[in-house]
Amino acid sequence: MNFTPIILNEEPAPSHAVHCKNCELSKYRKRVVWGEGNPNASIFIVLDNPGLREDKEGNSFVCGTRETLQRGLLESGFQLNMVYVSYLLKCRPVRAYNKPLARDACSAHFQLQLEEKKPKLLLGLGNVVVESLFPELDTDVKTMRGRWHSYQGIPSTFSYHPLAVRRRPVLWKYFVEDLKFVLQKGKEQGLYDSSLE
Repeated sequence: MNFTPIILNEEPAPSHAVHCKNCELSKYRKRVVWGEGNPNASIFIVLDNPGLREDKEGNSFVCGTRETLQRGLLESGFQLNMVYVSYLLKCRPVRAYNKPLARDACSAHFQLQLEEKKPKLLLGLGNVVVESLFPELDTDVKTMRGRWHSYQGIPSTFSYHPLAVRRRPVLWKYFVEDLKFVLQKGKEQGLYDSSLE
């Protein structure tokens, strides 16, 4: 597959999020990343944090997580404009931090996004997302993938984090399989017309 990753459009963060001081990450962050891709998409993808978007000189680039996600989406039949990508944390951690406290503090932003976007399908990537969305369950991606669950009434499924897929290529086939699973559900629900494919 001939593939060149692109920098997805970033949705500007609302002022209350840009100036948020609810957790220790606010002391070290350079900026808040609200979400990327099509803000009107019916499919909402959730990662743990936004990772790198710029090199040391401040030039934008596509990091390994985004490259792997985009490649998987395209290989499974998606167009990139069919999804919106967001994060549990709205800024990239740059040093050790209290993870549960930061996720809890940032959860209000995530909940606001869900209320505003009203996604029809949710795809969580990685164990951190599984554990954050379903803290009452002792579970992981391996046991949650390949089936539909409900998160606040939104049909939800899970797959491996793109960095896990990069580090362990044996996961690639499962990652693509999971993305096809989401694409099929979207087709069944009529979430996008054939002109987007």
